[in-house]
Amino acid sequence: MAIILDTNFVIAAEREARRGIPGRAHALLADHVDDEFFITFTVAGELACGTSASARDAWEKLIRPYAMLGWVQEISFAYGEIYRQLAAKGLLIGTNDLWIAATASFYGFAVVTNNYAEFSRVDHLQVIPY
Repeated sequence: MAIILDTNFVIAAEREARRGIPGRAHALLADHVDDEFFITFTVAGELACGTSASARDAWEKLIRPYAMLGWVQEISFAYGEIYRQLAAKGLLIGTNDLWIAATASFYGFAVVTNNYAEFSRVDHLQVIPY
């Protein structure tokens, strides 16, 4: 299975590794050893906002373990479809989460997140809580 890791998951995995204390993030990775993990361009941008990755080399080290899915035109249309669907129900989610969901929807990938409540609003999106 191909899985996109939400920003909160990458941060949790990095903190667990830095502290040397395996937790929920590492348990999920251990349960999915045969799966492929990705981040999106949006996740990479969110990670660059953090103070621990404010230096370019620290940011590159943080994102290096994951293949990054870049933007393609079709993702923007998927974004619009998801936005309209959620807006019609009065259930919009955050802009960056919309980009992550649109990328996952376009590629047909699952999303691992600690924000299950919001991502699960997106029709046909496989959401894996951790």
